Amino acid sequence: MFHCSQANASSGVAVHDDCKLKFNELQSKRMHRFITFVMDTKGKEIIVDKIGDRATSYDDFTSSLPEGDCRFAIYDFDFLTAEDVPKSRIFYILWSPDNAKVRSKMLYASSNEKFKKELNGIQLELQATDASEISLDALKDRVR
Repeated sequence: MFHCSQANASSGVAVHDDCKLKFNELQSKRMHRFITFVMDTKGKEIIVDKIGDRATSYDDFTSSLPEGDCRFAIYDFDFLTAEDVPKSRIFYILWSPDNAKVRSKMLYASSNEKFKKELNGIQLELQATDASEISLDALKDRVR
């Protein structure tokens, strides 16, 4: 079992070591397309929720985000530049839907900065309250 890193001073939430391990697998080894992270049921620790392999689609990723609850997510976005050069950007997404419980939104918002710092190598960031804010077009707009 992995040990937790230090608890977040502002929210008291710890980050499970597995979160960084899986992020490094996505970033360095390109083993995953996406990772979602969830607060455990006691609200004390951020843990890995779901992992999508490299073959999963963007729709698979967005449908893995719950309609009524918050998540942290990482998405490795592949695209072509205007010169047709293949590139990739790692997106960090704070998913906080409008219909999520207020306590959940507050807990995720207060843990956001600390969690982001644990994942070294994030290139772009989005905060989304509904699916339109994380559409494929929204990502494409950010990488131009």
